[in-house]
Amino acid sequence: MPHFMDYHDDLILPDEAIQQITNETKEHKSDEFGVRQLELFHNAEGKVYCLLEAPDAQAVRSHHAALGVPCGEVHEVSGIL
Repeated sequence: MPHFMDYHDDLILPDEAIQQITNETKEHKSDEFGVRQLELFHNAEGKVYCLLEAPDAQAVRSHHAALGVPCGEVHEVSGIL
């Protein structure tokens, strides 16, 4: 399955949201769009990078829309491992 990364410039995540994302990631949980969180990088200033496994970029956009989170550009990426 392809991997995608998107970026949020101003998304302060509460501790509860980070914990929920962490739990769902550890459980390899996919949503109704077939999207699964692989990693989330964030800082206190609200800079957030999402690394997701998804069927396509539109599934990533639908995933974010269902969460009420604006989604900017979505990039298909490959890792080195």
